[in-house]
Amino acid sequence: MSTERSVHGAPRLLLRLEGALLLLLSAAAYARLDAGWGVFAALFLVPDVSLLAYLAGPRVGAAAYNAAHSLVGPALLAASGIAVGAPSWAIPVALIWAAHVGFDRMLGYGLKYATGFSHTHLGGIGREARAARFEESPIFR
Repeated sequence: MSTERSVHGAPRLLLRLEGALLLLLSAAAYARLDAGWGVFAALFLVPDVSLLAYLAGPRVGAAAYNAAHSLVGPALLAASGIAVGAPSWAIPVALIWAAHVGFDRMLGYGLKYATGFSHTHLGGIGREARAARFEESPIFR
């Protein structure tokens, strides 16, 4: 995958650190709600169900994955929980969802391009991408 379509170097590291911070802050806010860590554990990986959309092809898979892995969904859910008094589960679920997004971004799993699962805005993922980053490293030039 071309690096022109993804972040690399220091900005990539900064975005991954932002993901870690999002995970930590979401988990800390969730802890203050006293909503139960069993619920957190049970729902934490739910956004990854969107991966099943890749069975319909990379374009559909990327759209579904991106919908489940952007901050738009949890932000809207939290806003509805605050503004219009959505059910009491709205804020805890929004925080779990945001924590999942942060976790994925921390690990380097960015939003997907329709060209394939391993093509993300944070760079390529998978064995080939790791090998390419290793070869491009200034240490090994």
